[in-house]
Amino acid sequence: MLLYVIRHGQTDWNAERRLQGQKDIPLNDTGRAQAARNGETMRRLVGAGEDFSFIASPLSRTRETMQILRQAMGLDPLDYRTDDRLVEVSFGDWEGQTLKEVRAVAPDKVKARSADKWSFIPPGPSAESYEILSWRIGAWFQSLEGPAITVSHGGVIRSLFRLIGGINTSEAAELPIPQDKILAIDTEDGRLDWID
Repeated sequence: MLLYVIRHGQTDWNAERRLQGQKDIPLNDTGRAQAARNGETMRRLVGAGEDFSFIASPLSRTRETMQILRQAMGLDPLDYRTDDRLVEVSFGDWEGQTLKEVRAVAPDKVKARSADKWSFIPPGPSAESYEILSWRIGAWFQSLEGPAITVSHGGVIRSLFRLIGGINTSEAAELPIPQDKILAIDTEDGRLDWID
């Protein structure tokens, strides 16, 4: 099965290196241009994508990315579905802050995160680790019934590298996840390739 995964376009918080998590931050102009370019690439790869389901995280930055992408593909921008399991990992009480800001008040926590970024859970009742995120992404992946094009988040893509690509946790936690490329996943052989 073929799966194309696109990270949402840039937001101002991305540009400021703020921990965004599940906060609903809109795309900026750079992010909208990235989404349109990715849509043109998808059109080149799959045409109208008749055999693909289109699925997005329900956050506004992923929905707007999907709508711009579909429009660039010549498709109805609103003809896709969302899945709550595709939301970004929750950074709990740290959302909206940069790591520099967090380090100023909780250096021990940032040090613990650096030691095991995959399993670290930030403070806060809703916070998750990448490991916890990968459980719901695994459940989402198992529910797919055919090829799909999805727009989600950096943490979701990290989980897919771990679950499908077999990348170890320390590498998966640190991989750069671009917003201007498309991840092509061949689930038969576990191959993951960036396309731009």
